[in-house]
Amino acid sequence: MAINWFPGHMHVTKKALIERLKETDVVIELLDARLPGSSANPMLAELTGRRPKLKVLNKQDLADPARTEAWLDWYNAQPETRAIALDAGEKAPAQRLIQACRGLVPQRGGMDKPLRVVICGIPNVGKSTLMNTLVGRKAAKTGDEAGITRVEQRINLASDFYLFDTPGMLWPKIIVEKSGYHLAASGAVGRNAYDEEEVALELLNSLKGHYASLLAARYKLSDTVAIPQQHDDELLTQIGKQRGAVMAGGRVNMQKAAEIVLNDFRSAALGRITLETPEVFTAWREAAEAAEAERIRAKQAAEQARRKAFKKPIPE
Repeated sequence: MAINWFPGHMHVTKKALIERLKETDVVIELLDARLPGSSANPMLAELTGRRPKLKVLNKQDLADPARTEAWLDWYNAQPETRAIALDAGEKAPAQRLIQACRGLVPQRGGMDKPLRVVICGIPNVGKSTLMNTLVGRKAAKTGDEAGITRVEQRINLASDFYLFDTPGMLWPKIIVEKSGYHLAASGAVGRNAYDEEEVALELLNSLKGHYASLLAARYKLSDTVAIPQQHDDELLTQIGKQRGAVMAGGRVNMQKAAEIVLNDFRSAALGRITLETPEVFTAWREAAEAAEAERIRAKQAAEQARRKAFKKPIPE
């Protein structure tokens, strides 16, 4: 099942962002530290081009510290890019953001050349919470649901530092299948765009190798060694039994079990987890891009063959 979610207001956001980028010095992209590759918007990368970028791995307190360091190193190795990590509830992040942005464009600064910065991110990545922290008051709506922020706002973090906030935005087609599932698991995709049981099964597939011990501890599963070899549906059934998601006749309510797993991941009740490494995500993306390119070539070839057959002269 391919997961995609691009409601109408995101088209409006894209158009507004294109206009804003014409007068922007630095682009801050807020990423989910639990899925730093999947939460990076490829459409944003295309729109911003070679403009300096600050990658902020938000919610690092929910993520695996070792994998967060690996992602910071990976992003910091890219040209015109810096990366930092923030806690979901960090009290004073403004100075860290200002310092990192000034380092990217040292030629900007002062009242005659104020630094103009746009902050972007996928839905439900914690951007509204961060903006409220930056301004010191509740200026933006927050909630554990995708697509709450709908309008742009500007705040001045310093007399010569203008920060423009934009609504959360995904991209029209998610070609990396794993990314679609990880985004849905994190809550970045609207609930009507995916099946919770299917997403929970894929999440367990991502967790049962590296994080089998966390699953065993949370759900009181006795055989940690066997978890990586279990089928995903078998593991979800076992979790449902352990957590009381059982219907009349002893059957497990798989929908309820799925909700339990997804809620436990989103709330970090499972522990500090990062679903992807730079190397693994790069392999996923390259395979998906190759498959998408082949699909487009096949479609074009079929269309050319159809047109050629249509124009073929009728024999006398």
